[in-house]
Amino acid sequence: MDPTRRNLLKTGVIAAAATTAPALAQQTGSGRFFQRGNVRIRYEETGSGFPLLLVPGGGMNGSTIAEIRRANPFNTIDTFKGDFRCIYADLRNSAGESTGPLEVDRPWDSYTDDHIALMDHLDIKKFAVLGFCIAGPFIWNLIKRAPDRVAAAVPAQPVGFRPELPTAVYDSQMKGWAAPLVARRPDITMDMADRFLTKMYRDKPDFAFIQHAFSQVGYVFGVPRPAADTPPFGVDLTPT
Repeated sequence: MDPTRRNLLKTGVIAAAATTAPALAQQTGSGRFFQRGNVRIRYEETGSGFPLLLVPGGGMNGSTIAEIRRANPFNTIDTFKGDFRCIYADLRNSAGESTGPLEVDRPWDSYTDDHIALMDHLDIKKFAVLGFCIAGPFIWNLIKRAPDRVAAAVPAQPVGFRPELPTAVYDSQMKGWAAPLVARRPDITMDMADRFLTKMYRDKPDFAFIQHAFSQVGYVFGVPRPAADTPPFGVDLTPT
């Protein structure tokens, strides 16, 4: 990521969280787990200051601690650890170490359950959130589910629905996430993965896949950008 875009993101996160009182805690990057029923989430923390949940991109398989540490699209940990308590985790059933059931009837909410449960586990009431790609819909759903807890939100390079390519995200995740997941989890079938992804990406999709999530949080700073494997596109934001 070029320095201008990186500085823009950093400015947005800091400005967004500046209106809330600081919650200081010095943390290291050692990996830990927490258990919520039959869901087990691996997470790490780095830095000190107001809590900042970092949600990596890389699709549903690549949304992992390793992806955050790979500094894609830039090194968010080094950038923000001096100002924020950075918290990041392996997404449930990704290529990382977080595991749990495949809730085919509530896919987006199952991931949001994990994000909220992580904040509960750490006894964090209010937090900012920054994420990339697949994290865009996760952030919108966090705002929808917990508007009183999300102090600031930065969905950067968010994935979204495109009418001219209606199955693009579904197709990519069937190949990049479902196939390897089914190969390593005998309790999950391709039919289950198909129903899970259909609910996420093909049933009544809108631009962000999550409906009616906007305007419920004090500060949303968006940095849109098309995914690397798709051509650029414009979005009409004219009010209707």
